[in-house]
Amino acid sequence: MVARIYRPARSAMQSGKAKTRHWVLDYEPSKPKVVEPLMGYTSSGDMRQQVRLTFETREEAVEYAERNGIAYEVEETPRIVRSRVSYSDNFRYDRIQPWTH
Repeated sequence: MVARIYRPARSAMQSGKAKTRHWVLDYEPSKPKVVEPLMGYTSSGDMRQQVRLTFETREEAVEYAERNGIAYEVEETPRIVRSRVSYSDNFRYDRIQPWTH
């Protein structure tokens, strides 16, 4: 069973950096999900899919996986650096591009 160690991305509804500073260890599914014919629920017999461990650093997550004999893959997500632009910059008199509308 392979585990995945990664940093979660921000959600679309989130403007801050909450829940993106820690590292997460998730197990990859070992059994496919099954739709139950009576009620239509989606279920799985794989209990490890319900486990999500969080760590402060990448090294702690890797150390935990190695100590417990868990095969793992580390996913490095590239950091997107955005320039700081304020709303009032749209109305500056010395704009590089003219106002279009």
